[in-house]
Amino acid sequence: MTSWVAISLISLFWTPQSLWKTDGYQVWAKPSATQWLGTDGIGADVFSWLMAGARTDLFIAVASVIFAGILGVLLISIMVSRNSALSNGSVVAVDALISIPTILIALILAVPMGASVMVVVLACGIGYGLNLARVARPEALLAANSDYVGSALSYGASGFSVMLHHILPNVMPTVMVQLSLSAGTAVLAESGLTYLGIGVPSGVPSWGHSLATSVKLIDVYPLSALWPGLIVTIVAVALNIFGDVLRDTTDPSSNPELRRS
Repeated sequence: MTSWVAISLISLFWTPQSLWKTDGYQVWAKPSATQWLGTDGIGADVFSWLMAGARTDLFIAVASVIFAGILGVLLISIMVSRNSALSNGSVVAVDALISIPTILIALILAVPMGASVMVVVLACGIGYGLNLARVARPEALLAANSDYVGSALSYGASGFSVMLHHILPNVMPTVMVQLSLSAGTAVLAESGLTYLGIGVPSGVPSWGHSLATSVKLIDVYPLSALWPGLIVTIVAVALNIFGDVLRDTTDPSSNPELRRS
């Protein structure tokens, strides 16, 4: 993950080859001293495009997580509201919307917006935000019905203050874990949506774009699809492992040290 961030920053200022440098005589070339991972179907340097794609996927992962976090927390606050009609209605709405797959959300957004990075961010953010609210609601509801929340309300605390100081800290471990897992899923979603033509547009470097352009000839040039596929897999696994470590570190139910403290 540290390497991912570092490479994304470096690619803003330097890549081994220009992204727009092509050579018709070096199409699908094997790795060499000048093209470290070979070239693609137009003779562009694969390694340089993967470096530049790192920053695109990093932006998509971070933006999706931020959007999903904001949407999820807003939905949680509504779902544990003391207004029973509002709370029950929001639960039914989330249960209905969560059944819509991310790819369908992306298709709906792509109609007015076209293929773009924002389509991937919004589709992932909406899908993961709904999932976050559904997963974290039981813990938030338990905290909302606790004695200390009742005491805070009896002393005149506002609903916003209760949510911020009493309910949200109790669900934060679950929120953090779900968001870290969502970041890994966003990287996979970018690759899938770009392959279908509704994700990152042509000309914008991304791992999904590199994979989509090379997988068509995977039988003839297997190395060309290996590199972007391997990077996407490593990053997704790393983010999932990070989520597991985060849960073990912050969740009292899985960390005895936190229960003792």
